[in-house]
Amino acid sequence: MTALKLIALDDQDLSIVSAHVQDAVMKVSDLEFLPSAKRFVLTMNRFVWEAKSSLFRQHNERRQAVLHFDRVLGPKTSGIPRDKPAEVLSLLAISFIPISKPAGIVELVFSGGGTIMLDVECVEARLADVGGSWEATSRPVHRG
Repeated sequence: MTALKLIALDDQDLSIVSAHVQDAVMKVSDLEFLPSAKRFVLTMNRFVWEAKSSLFRQHNERRQAVLHFDRVLGPKTSGIPRDKPAEVLSLLAISFIPISKPAGIVELVFSGGGTIMLDVECVEARLADVGGSWEATSRPVHRG
């Protein structure tokens, strides 16, 4: 399968990126804000939802990927244990809350109630697979 590369420049693009990183896992230490570059970076192992499954076999695959947001003025976190760098986080969704378009808040929601809110000048995000893939032991399940 070809490595995924996506760019998001508005809230609709961001919803597509969100779908591709749903259930991505990362450690707290994999989150980094680079103030001089106005960049927030997440290195993750994303579940490859776009992989084809068949009637007889589910395709469970993960890939290492990097998601970064540019034009970030600052992050705020809630429920993210920054004092525990080895803690594993599972990303559920990303959304954009307009404040004064094109500026607003990019919200990253994690399982267990953790949230990162990025104060952004505008939506500018890039997602790219950066490593090989491997078979995942299970498929994420959402009950609701």
